[in-house]
Amino acid sequence: MATGTQELGQILPVDGIRIAAVSAGVRYKNRLDLVLFELAPGTRSSGMFTQNAFCAAPVVIARQHLLGSAGAARYLLVNTGNANAGTGPQGMTDAQACCQALAAGAGVDVQQVLPFSTGVIGERLPAERIVAAVPDALAALQVDNWLLAAKGIMTTDTRPKAVSRVVNVAGQKVTLTGITKGAGMIKPNMATMLAFVGTDADVDQVLLDSLLRSAVEQSFNRITVDGDTSTNDCCILSATGRSGVQISHADPVMFEAFSSALHELVLELAKLIIRDAEGAKKFVTVDVRGGGSSKECLLVAYAIAESPLVKTALSASDPNWGRILAAIGRAGVENLDVSRIDIYLDSVPIVKQGGLAPGYHEALGQSVMNQEDITLHVELGRGDVRELVWTADLSEEYVRINASYRS
Repeated sequence: MATGTQELGQILPVDGIRIAAVSAGVRYKNRLDLVLFELAPGTRSSGMFTQNAFCAAPVVIARQHLLGSAGAARYLLVNTGNANAGTGPQGMTDAQACCQALAAGAGVDVQQVLPFSTGVIGERLPAERIVAAVPDALAALQVDNWLLAAKGIMTTDTRPKAVSRVVNVAGQKVTLTGITKGAGMIKPNMATMLAFVGTDADVDQVLLDSLLRSAVEQSFNRITVDGDTSTNDCCILSATGRSGVQISHADPVMFEAFSSALHELVLELAKLIIRDAEGAKKFVTVDVRGGGSSKECLLVAYAIAESPLVKTALSASDPNWGRILAAIGRAGVENLDVSRIDIYLDSVPIVKQGGLAPGYHEALGQSVMNQEDITLHVELGRGDVRELVWTADLSEEYVRINASYRS
């Protein structure tokens, strides 16, 4: 179950990146579960990782290797079916063994291999299966395997998620392509997913880090399905430089065009996660305006987006606006003046100045709630700050998926 169209548009290869997706039998036989990215020499990579204190062994190692190689990663090794989280020292040993096998097979330093895992928490990683599949992955590397990789990193996802953008300024052309996975255990704090974005632009390390942080903050860090932050989420941005087009503040037109394209791409990937949220029937935008600060706008937005009562009402297409009102009131905004608050379902006013909007009747709200895409719009009347958060409804299917996740 998912919302929106499955059409992805054209997914473009990125010069300097080759990809493979093979079956290693990590959890299931004959299923794509091992994805390998090969990054050309000279590629710079930046990463953002989960803030969960129980971060998985591959997260710890990927951070260390990215730092140790000064961003000069050559290979990204991704497995599904097993998170290698909550596995203690053995998990670190197993993740390192996979990195060492790939480094030996590819002839690179082990610190140039970054490992990533997703799947069940608390079970030992079958490293020997991954090690055995590394030669197959190296042999299968191709430039046009982005969509295959998007399928290979899926877990409870029902559809692959991939986006491409092209920047063309004064005859200088740059390509960006990204894939992501995630459907449940989705909550900001880096958001809960794996994401890999590549570009053939030439971007220095400091600027690359800055661009990734900015893009993630307004995209992957603005989505929530169930309020749970994973142990494994990571986002990697790799710039191969193969286009010969340098991105810097010295060329403000190209810089702005590239930055905008990157922000659009990762936001689209983040929205694809919400559209494929476990059991989702609704794609919901929570738009909070008139805040005195970003913090208080986000407090309100997440109180609404993560309220089980609001989310189940959305699932039932029930215009029970009292649940939205209650969520705003408990969000924790200091000195909240409820007499200034307006609430809308799309453009339909349901609350004005803290009370039922004049002229509102349930048929108006019902017409909006029957839609697949819905905006819950809140005006706080405290300032001029605005924040957007994207979420989904909470359905019986979500409960079924997560009740039987390990079976």
